[in-house]
Order: sequence, then structure tokens, then C-alpha cells
Amino acid sequence: MAKEVKTIGVLTSGGDAPGMNAAVRAVVRQALSKGLKVKGIKRGYAGLLQEEIFDMEAKDVSDIINRGGTILQTARCLEFKELEYQKKAAEICKKHGIDGIVVIGGDGSFQGAQKLAALGINTIGLPGTIDLDIACTEYTIGFDTAVNTAMEAIDKIRDTSTSHERCSIIEVMGRGAGYIALWCGIANGAEEVLLPEKYDFDEQKLVNNIIESRKRGKQHYIIINAEGIGHSASMAKRIEAATGMETRATILGHMQRGGNPTAKDRVYASTMGALAVDLLCEGKSNRVVGYRHGEFVDFDIDEALAMQKSIPEYEYEICHNLSI
Repeated sequence: MAKEVKTIGVLTSGGDAPGMNAAVRAVVRQALSKGLKVKGIKRGYAGLLQEEIFDMEAKDVSDIINRGGTILQTARCLEFKELEYQKKAAEICKKHGIDGIVVIGGDGSFQGAQKLAALGINTIGLPGTIDLDIACTEYTIGFDTAVNTAMEAIDKIRDTSTSHERCSIIEVMGRGAGYIALWCGIANGAEEVLLPEKYDFDEQKLVNNIIESRKRGKQHYIIINAEGIGHSASMAKRIEAATGMETRATILGHMQRGGNPTAKDRVYASTMGALAVDLLCEGKSNRVVGYRHGEFVDFDIDEALAMQKSIPEYEYEICHNLSI
């Protein structure tokens, strides 16, 4: 028989994402509604190793569903990759009576959850990352808010770019994944979108496209550049020198991580948080909650980490076609 879960721990790990607080709130209140105890763990796996663990009640998550960031705070923890510290974390969980943990984060966080599960601590992962780069799910907590934040900023930059007849390079987040850039490319009607998965680093082609657009009477030019390609400021200088068109670079940076989560991020994160508690109560472990084909589902973490995700070819194609 599956081990009965009486106390659930919850932590947020890796980069923060709007909607994480909604997920934490859902975990706490769903667990309490089932008669379970809940312990918050501050600063992710680093806080777990330091025993930054405290009891959570319903009032502790009041008025947080609308807040960006994470009330539990977050941190990177490289030492958690080592077996010695994984064993220490499992012992700390047992010391505090934690039978199961909900881990809200990305692939790196899930690898930590996988190790805890192997050491006898029931674990459920929730996909919390603005990058939308977790292969098992079509939705990740924070992406919707981040892409809307970026879209609104790019709309504003387009206004001034048009007024001054400029080329504007706007750098959005996404080190290894171009989903924010791709969605903004379509949503903002950008002339060019540079994705880590697709860019061939042929800058001369960019220059030629700008020159040709000027000949057709185009008075401004928007390039959305993913963080994984970067170097937007130096790229702007080279493009201006080659085209004679005033070119400015804007790096949106961490503003994309913050802000009040959208309705989608609040509702989906809340649903995922509640489902994580339900799965633990069913005796499940080493699972990741995802969203596919209109339904909330769960996968084995090993299976989820082995999945590959690529940029949707049709979306990439129409991003290009609609920019002409």
C-alpha cells in the first residue's frame, strides 16, 4: 500500500515566475481542506538544506494570488546535485515529518525532485518557468504573464521607433528557448525574430532585409532578439553602420519575471497546485503535473525529463510570412 501522506512541504526553485504564489496558495489550502499539515520551505533546495522550514496555515497565503514573485523566495543550489546533500535533504524531510513535497520550478528543479523521490520522499513537480521550455506540458506557470509584459513593452517601443524612423532591437528572455520571442514576434508584428533554436547568425541577411524594406517605404523595423542570442547593443551598432538607419537596442530583462499574474496564470497555477496535493494523497510520487490537449495531466518525472521540445514549425513559418 502507498504511504499515507500527513504533512506536505512546498518550495519554489530556480527562476521566479508570476503565478508561483497562486500555486503555493492552492497547495496550502487544498492540503488543509483534506486535513493535512503544510510546511513552507524557503529558498528552494538551499533553504531545505538549511532547514528554513515553517508551518503554514490558510492565513499565511491570504492576499498573495495577485502578487508576482514567490513569497517562499527562491535560490539556485548547485550542491543539491551531489548525493551527499540529497541524502541530507531526505533526512531533514523525515526529521520535520514531511511525507511529500510539491516542487514548483523548471527542469533543474524536477531533477532535484527526482532524487528526493528515489530516497523515499514523495514528490510532485509543478512547471514554474516563464520560458515555456518544459517538454511534457503546453503551459508553464508564468509564461502567459511574461509574454504579455513583453508584448506591451514592445508595443510602446514600436510607437517611438515609428516616430523616429528607427530600427529597434528588443531583447526578451529565453536563454535556450525562443517561445517568448516567437509569441511576441507574432503578437507584435515584428519584422524579424531571432530564436536560439533557429537563428543562423547571418547578420548580412538581416542588413539586406532592412535595406529592402526601406526601399519599399517601410519607415521602421522591429527585431525581437532572444536572450540566448544576446549581444543586442553591439548588433545595433553594426546594423546602423551597415544600413545608415538609426538603430537602438532595448533589453527588457527581469521586468518580464515580475508583475501581477494574468487570469490564466492564476487559474492554471491554482489548478495545478490543487492537483499536486490530490496526487500525493493518492500515494503518487515522482510525477510532474502538466497541461496537454485541454486537460491537466501528470507524467513520470523520468519520462518528462527525457522528452524533447522544439519550436512549432507552423508558428515559426507564419511569424515570418505575416511580417512581410
